This record gives sequence, structure tokens and C-alpha cells, in this order.
Amino acid sequence: MTVRAPGDEHLSAGGPAAADRRDTAPRPAPDARGTITGPAPDTRPATARPAVVRPGAPRVAPGQLWGGIVAGAGGVSALWGVQAEPSARLDALFATGAHLTGLLAGYGILVLLLLMARVPAIEHGVGADQLARWHARGGRAVLSLVAAHALLALCGYAAHTRTDLLAATRELLGYGGIAAATAGTALLVAVGITSARAARRRLPHEAWRAVHLLSLVAVALAFGHQLVGPDVAGSVPAAWLWAMLHATVAVLLLWYRLVVPARQALRHDLRVLDVRREGPDAVSVTVRGTGLDRLRAEPGQFLRWRFLQRGLWYTALPFSLSAPARDDTLRITVKAIGVHTRRMRRLRTGTRVLATGPFGALTAHRRARRKVLLIAGGVGITPLRALFETLPGAPGDLTLLYRANNASQLVLRDELDAIARTRGAALHYLLGPSDAPFDPLAPRALRDLVPDLAAHDVYLCGPPGMADAATAALVRAGVPAHRVHSENFTS
Repeated sequence: MTVRAPGDEHLSAGGPAAADRRDTAPRPAPDARGTITGPAPDTRPATARPAVVRPGAPRVAPGQLWGGIVAGAGGVSALWGVQAEPSARLDALFATGAHLTGLLAGYGILVLLLLMARVPAIEHGVGADQLARWHARGGRAVLSLVAAHALLALCGYAAHTRTDLLAATRELLGYGGIAAATAGTALLVAVGITSARAARRRLPHEAWRAVHLLSLVAVALAFGHQLVGPDVAGSVPAAWLWAMLHATVAVLLLWYRLVVPARQALRHDLRVLDVRREGPDAVSVTVRGTGLDRLRAEPGQFLRWRFLQRGLWYTALPFSLSAPARDDTLRITVKAIGVHTRRMRRLRTGTRVLATGPFGALTAHRRARRKVLLIAGGVGITPLRALFETLPGAPGDLTLLYRANNASQLVLRDELDAIARTRGAALHYLLGPSDAPFDPLAPRALRDLVPDLAAHDVYLCGPPGMADAATAALVRAGVPAHRVHSENFTS
């Protein structure tokens, strides 16, 4: 191990640990020159085979989902186009624009709900973080369409009645459908404001979620307004189609957000089996249930967990599996970074657990190359530790880089060392503060650690800043962007 810069260490291991995860053998220490010499890498053939990764549920690829969304928008535009009546009158031009933006806004709201319906084929194929980003961008687009619709409709009415905008506003609000649509718009604006990054940081998760649920009320109010609008009410097929779209999305939401979680809770009877300290601020929680093979949980995926214990029951948060599912047990490893996660250190055995999922697309199905590089930052090691154990590969095919501020922040280190030894995989601990002069994840440093870097698929999980910087460095080092696979839950 060579000290790259003051306070920045790089420890490499080709498998220098005891096979038992509870091994407490002393770690190598730096000599007077700042170099740590550890045991030579174990290059013998691996004696333990990686766990078998079973095929997961059907998946919708990002391109397929995006293509379907665009095609749906084209269909909505066509519905508007076949009913539009060309006219050069100012009020008619305003009204035509209002109709188009209104239809697209209504369709956009349905798309936003579909993205967050937790449909397994979509979650597993696209990835939770990608869906969250699309949802955020789509929300801004929908609010813009709603604002454009309201403004164009107001201007059209004012031009038609030859009144000013203030008088037109008072008259329009006298209609029940318009008043309902206005209330729905106000609710959507409230959801948009609380979803802004600055506001969301200040709001408790449950408060943000409660406000977000108001979007369902907004959809109901908008639906009533659309059914009496000329573009939908003027055509029986259009009215049926619009109603079926809303009914389909409503059924998917109810099924996957309510029915499936309730069924899983009754079927699997999850209970806390063990809580183990993994360091000064991290714990591993092992949960046991029945029939967990039916979940088809894959290494790299996460579930949303709710622990029915005082101080924890009211919040469900996403945590990745930190080990493959086996023997009807699931394990997560959690770092204490907030009130909720700190309380998890006091979980009692036998506590009832509600878990929904699995979700996420950071799985073996993304792999397209023989060689794989895993890059973890902080507690982002959890899904990558499961992949490190289970991804098929011969000795030398797998490399793991684990970035942390110091050795005390390394989580699951004994397990990682044991996996590296038994699989003949390369394992590098990159230690040092993030503001140190030497960046171990810079393009040149990455190429030094992994000489044939461009021939690898890369799985990446860590804090957003680290993940973004590492992705940019990988691309500059020659790894195509489509072979850098990552997920996070902060979008």
C-alpha cells in the first residue's frame, strides 16, 4: 500500500483475508516510508463458486418506455389535430392552443403516475433513480403545460367576450368545472414547490409524501374538467379512451402500491433476526421470513423497508441488499446518517417488518463484458458487495474499488477480503479525504489501477457527488457511458 499524498492511502488486496467474515487478524501497517506491505495476492483457483443468479422478472428497457411515452404524446396530439378547426380569429387561436396544452398536461400527469407506480417490469428495466429523474423533469414539463393551458384559455375567453383578463378570470371561476380545475392546478403547484430540491431538504419525508399524495386529488379534479372539454366530450371514442387510460393507471397504482405490499406482508411474515454492528456508525440487519424465494430478489436490488417499532414504523426507506438472499433471510447494511437510521441500531429481534420490492436495475442483467469493475463510495458498498460475491467470473475478471475517508469507515471489510481471496478478484481500498490533492478516481489513477479499464463494464454506487465525478472520469478514461451502470436514491 503506497501513500499517494498526505492523508490519502491506497491499499490493494488480491484476497488477503481469512475466509471467515468474523476474522480479526491484525491489518498491515505502513512502514517508515508510508508503504503497507500485506500478504501476496492469493492466485490459486477459487474454491467457492459464486451464487447462481436466477433470471429476474420481465423488464422494460429505458428506450422502450421512452418510445411508448413519446408515441402516446403523438396519439394525444393526433386526437387534438383531427378535431381542431382552422381559424384565423384571435380567440380561436388561443382556444386551440389551450386545448392542445390541456390534453398534453392531462396525459403528462398520467405518465408521471405510471413512472411512480412501482410496476416491476419498469422498475427492474429502467431503474429507480432513472425513473425518479424522469418524474422530476416530467413534473416541471407538466406544470409548464398546465400554466400555458390556463393562460391560453384565459386569453381566449377574454378575446371572445372582449373583456379584460381580470374580468374574464372572475367569470370563468363561476363555472364549477373551471373552479375544480383551478383547485387541481393549485394542488399541483404545491406539489411542485415542495418537490424542489431546496424545499425537500427542509421537509420531513412523511410531510413531503403527504403533500405529494395531493397530486391524486388534482388528477381527479382535472379528469372531471377534461370530460366536459370539447376535445374529449365531443367524441364518444375519445371519451372512452381517456377514461380507460385513467382507469388503467389507477389500477396499476392500487395494485402495486397497496395490494402487492399487503400481500407480501401476509405471505412472508418478515421479522428481525439479528442486528450486528459493522463499525462506529453502521449496522447490518438480517430479516427472516417464509417463502422469500418468491420475491426473486437479485443482488444489486433494494427494497423499501418499514420496521414496526416505536420511532420507526411511520417511515419506509430504500435499503439495498448487502448479501444475496439465502435460507429465507435478507440482509441490509445501514449507515447512521439521520434520525431514522440512527434508531435502527436499537432494533429488537422479532420486530415485524414490512418490505416492498424488490426494485432497481443495478443487477447482473446489465452486464455485457467479461470483465467487471465495481466502484463503491461509503455505504454504497452494500449492493456492490452482493454483486462482488455473485457475478459470474473467473479469477481476474472482477475488480472492486472502495472509496472511503479512512479505514474506520470501511464497511463489511472482512467479507470483502474473504470474497476477493476465494474468487481471485482484485480489491483496492482508496482511503483519504475527498478534498485531498490526489484523486484516486481521476482518469489516470483509474487506468493505473485497472490497466484494461476500457474493456470493463462498470457498476457504480456512492454519494451523488462522488458518483457524478467518477462517471465523468470513467468516460474520460475511455469507458463508454452506456457501460457505466449506477443508481442512487437522492433524485
